[in-house]
Amino acid sequence: MGNFVQLLGSQNDMATIRLPVDMAAQWAQQGARRLHLVDLNGAFEGKPVNATSVMQIVSAFPDLSVQIGGGIRDMYIANAYIEMGVSYLIIGTMAVTHPEFVSQLCCEFPGKIIVGLDANDDLVATEGWVQKTNLRVIDLSKKFEQYGVSSIIYTDIARDGMMHGVNIETTATLAKQISTPVIASGGITNIDDISGLLSEAHHGIIGAITGRAIYEGTLDFIQAQKICDAS
Repeated sequence: MGNFVQLLGSQNDMATIRLPVDMAAQWAQQGARRLHLVDLNGAFEGKPVNATSVMQIVSAFPDLSVQIGGGIRDMYIANAYIEMGVSYLIIGTMAVTHPEFVSQLCCEFPGKIIVGLDANDDLVATEGWVQKTNLRVIDLSKKFEQYGVSSIIYTDIARDGMMHGVNIETTATLAKQISTPVIASGGITNIDDISGLLSEAHHGIIGAITGRAIYEGTLDFIQAQKICDAS
């Protein structure tokens, strides 16, 4: 994470480069209470590549909750991140290919494990969105609910980074079918998306991940935080 990278769509070669700790500082200063970090290199290589930068961010903002995904494939890596001060670990590919790993993590680090399910047409994709599966989001979500994950990040990869609006209907449908909290991701563009998610929040949508929209200014982060706090 020598740089922050915002993927556009599901293509690894379509990216916008951002600088790291300064960007974290920008959102912390504007009132962010949780930072969502992805080791993008780690997601593609299957092992952490940018742990040093994650440590720098965690050390610089000790009062800020940080969640990290990308390349977390064994207990040693998971433990290293937790000892570093990371609040939540996001498990994506390993959750799909080795679901027992999620069960082990939930036992070892209760309340700190999030599963990230990236999907297109309700079918999950892995390996940084490169590999498509025939596994349905709802089926996997119910499995991980039994394991005790703290939340599930649902990303519509057809919309992620494309500024086409978040998939509120599908996100809400998932939240209605499980008791585990759901975090929305993919396509958030403006304050209307936040308002739309808030209208369905009572079903169990507890948050939203946004990247490109706040960097490009189509979503005012401070305004979005205020309406969430007021809801």
